[in-house]
Amino acid sequence: MSGLLLDPWFYAAAIPAVILVGLSKGGFGGAVGFVGVPLMALTMPPVQAAAILLPILCLMDIVSVWTWWGVYDRKMLVDMMPGAVIGIGLGWLTAALVTEEAVRLIVGAVAIIFVLRWLYLQFRHGADHAAEPNRVAAAIWGTVAGFTSFVAHVGGPPFQVYALPIRLDPKVLSGTAAIFFAATNALKLIPYFALGQFDTANLTASAVLMPLAPLSTVAGAWLVRRMRPEIFYPFTYATVAVVALKLLWDGLAGLM
Repeated sequence: MSGLLLDPWFYAAAIPAVILVGLSKGGFGGAVGFVGVPLMALTMPPVQAAAILLPILCLMDIVSVWTWWGVYDRKMLVDMMPGAVIGIGLGWLTAALVTEEAVRLIVGAVAIIFVLRWLYLQFRHGADHAAEPNRVAAAIWGTVAGFTSFVAHVGGPPFQVYALPIRLDPKVLSGTAAIFFAATNALKLIPYFALGQFDTANLTASAVLMPLAPLSTVAGAWLVRRMRPEIFYPFTYATVAVVALKLLWDGLAGLM
């Protein structure tokens, strides 16, 4: 592990990864935080990258929940969280069977369809069109988000497939996402520990990168507080589209 900490390429990949994830955790950039594991995986195995990143995510979650304290949609959380718990359980049970490449391919395809559907609705109904909350859809997408979050820390796109069309106030959406993923990542600690991913080497790397977590998360929240909805939502959908294309590319490349 000392070799990894002395490798400048480790920092070249890990520092931007943690900053981008932190900005996303603060609410800025939507699902762009998915790049954390792929960036860090340039210098280490993807499973190790996910294990190193998880404690950092948990610290970011604490900062994010504190930053958006009291600003959230209770109904969305109540509808989505049971599914997330089920999804994490499914991810744990199938950890040895499901590859990260397959998960990225599936999530990328779903996200692309989601963005295309949004563009169609904007063209047909206008920019202010908002979907109605749906308990069944929330449970389904909560399950998908929990599963993909466990396997590859890619829970953002499935969460947003359900949450974005409802068009909550950007601050409320950010606060709701903060609580959802804080609970999800805290639950993931148990199976990750059971799978032996939290050894001394990985935890040491997490501790080295940890100081970047609160700074980048607060910076993301600062940016969101200053964005109007008419800017926030197109920007977020655009980042989801970029994320989806990258997920498709990585998934196809890994399966070939």
